[in-house]
Amino acid sequence: MVFVGGARQVGKTTFAVNIVAEKFKNSAYYNWDKRSDRKQIIKSDWPGNAELIILDEIHKYKKWKNLIKGEYDKLKHKFKFFITGSARLDIYRRGGDSLQGRYHYYRLHPFSLAELLGTTNKIETCKEVRLTDKYYKSEFDSLFEFGGFPEPLLKESPRFLRRWHNEKIERMFREDITDIEQIRDLGSMKLLSDILPEKVGSLLSVNSIREDLEVSHRAVSNWLNILEIFYYHFRIYPFTRKIIRSIKKEPKLYLWDWSEVKNPSTRFENLIAVHLLKLCHYLYDYEGYKAELYFLRNVDKKEVDFLITIDKKPWFVVETKLSDKGTSKSLFYYKERLKIPFLYQVMRESGINRFINDVHIVSADCFLSGLI
Repeated sequence: MVFVGGARQVGKTTFAVNIVAEKFKNSAYYNWDKRSDRKQIIKSDWPGNAELIILDEIHKYKKWKNLIKGEYDKLKHKFKFFITGSARLDIYRRGGDSLQGRYHYYRLHPFSLAELLGTTNKIETCKEVRLTDKYYKSEFDSLFEFGGFPEPLLKESPRFLRRWHNEKIERMFREDITDIEQIRDLGSMKLLSDILPEKVGSLLSVNSIREDLEVSHRAVSNWLNILEIFYYHFRIYPFTRKIIRSIKKEPKLYLWDWSEVKNPSTRFENLIAVHLLKLCHYLYDYEGYKAELYFLRNVDKKEVDFLITIDKKPWFVVETKLSDKGTSKSLFYYKERLKIPFLYQVMRESGINRFINDVHIVSADCFLSGLI
């Protein structure tokens, strides 16, 4: 049995369902929001020739876990089950262990460049990322401007993107968050979501936000956790080692939808962060590796944007730049002290692929096409 949950993106969920269904001769799709489908689900009325049963939004049923557990235990030798849903599916999945050992969970991400190109790359952990000599400037530019969510990306309309941003935020508060969480000061929480795009890429100070909103530290921390659960943003934390005198507390924040970020340099960094997080989640969810995404920063403010580790051991670092081809000195500092095998400086500018003093300086459209 497979669970798929993630950032709210209706088109992407449909896309995932279609891809999975194509691998089976016969599949049956049921949506809990449809009355006729609900009746069949409750009655355990399945097509006799189906190989795959797809259940969408089933978590809206209060007793969904017991229902699925019963059907799976009874019919696991006849059917395969594919459970899909919004960000809320992950929340309900965490409550209790009645399905323990019966499913695999996969997180659904926005479109990445490799996915948009339709390329399938073999990722070998602790080895150099395989790069080609091809560049995909137009595809990358579209992804950079419109984000990775399917609706605005496929339409490529600035007007639609602006409207979609407004509607997405309203739906998240009106339909998702308030269905599950009781928020006393919803207005201030919406203000928090308004200012978070300005915090992208910098150290996140809860106390500074608390002062801006004039609310308690506890309230801001709670709201940040809720917004993270609903896939509005994610946080990455510093990689801590005594040898580099690293900072230990403040994370950096990024949005799942980088198209909300106005500053080009910060948006570019955010886009790279989402791609690297997708790689880590793929390696963890599908391959079973303990892959994690960090950043590097010490008390002397020497910083590198991203570090990916496998079993807490450094694999490669990524420093992002818009156009400056000069090599970051911090890369060498951390390479020497942490014994990092591979160093990448990823550029917004297309057509670059150089290897200088152990640092691979490469265009983002080339580098990201080699990932997931």
